[in-house]
Amino acid sequence: MTPFAIAGIQMPISAAEENISAMGRRLDQLMARYPWVQMVLFSELAAFGPLPQFAQALPGPAEASFQAMAARYGIWLVPGSLFEKKAGHIHNTAPVIDPRGHVVARYRKLFPFRPYEEATTAGADFVVFDVPEIGRFGLSICYDMWFPETTRTLAAMGAEVILHPTLTDTLDREIELSICRASAAQNQCYWIDVNGLGAGGVGRSIFVGPAGDVLHQAGEGEEAIPLEIDLDRVRHERDRGLRGLGQPLKSFRDSRVDFAVYRPGFERSYLDSLGPLALPRRPAVETRPHRRPAS
Repeated sequence: MTPFAIAGIQMPISAAEENISAMGRRLDQLMARYPWVQMVLFSELAAFGPLPQFAQALPGPAEASFQAMAARYGIWLVPGSLFEKKAGHIHNTAPVIDPRGHVVARYRKLFPFRPYEEATTAGADFVVFDVPEIGRFGLSICYDMWFPETTRTLAAMGAEVILHPTLTDTLDREIELSICRASAAQNQCYWIDVNGLGAGGVGRSIFVGPAGDVLHQAGEGEEAIPLEIDLDRVRHERDRGLRGLGQPLKSFRDSRVDFAVYRPGFERSYLDSLGPLALPRRPAVETRPHRRPAS
């Protein structure tokens, strides 16, 4: 076995004030109860909520607070994400902090939730990182998972666990839960999805195993989710197949399919016919002069 203990913290998120102090208190409580936890994941934009008015440069004071938390408990910490000011742009960025309190990576969300997140600039780089003697982890944020190419890329880079902070307060959470399971099974990896509450989402965080099996699904209230996973299970199933059946990563590796859709010269007339990426509008309502009924 290669066991590793990950905890998700599903907690209320405010859009009007910072949440870092509250995150610290939840982390204190978690580590007091479950000192064996080795990594903690919060939800997307947990630090300040979903409004970019609190954006700050990285390194910065918010990230420094999280570094101190990680070092205090000697844990890997992914504090969800926060809005980052960088070169005149705003990114949705997830720092990865090691047990010494060092920032080892920053992942900038590749697919902002357009057209609703127009103020956010997309990142350009995939991020994986290694936990020594354990395995390789990849980062994905919320809407990224709706584009299966992002998850496949992380798996092809060797990610055995994908950490997926999310902020879903909309009606599509049920669909997202299905995507979480499908993403884990298609890529034979653990999928760790943590959603927030209040301004941070509707909860229902989910931990999924490499066969698409649900290890735990949270409810719609506050919850700490400490869970030990076994990375040897990923290696076994990638070698032998999902339940001894499909080996999708090997098939993808060995495929001779030419995915022309990704080439610059691909015929895009249908895609272009879909119209602009814009907010839906109210349908026009015909107005007619009011007529008094005949007496």
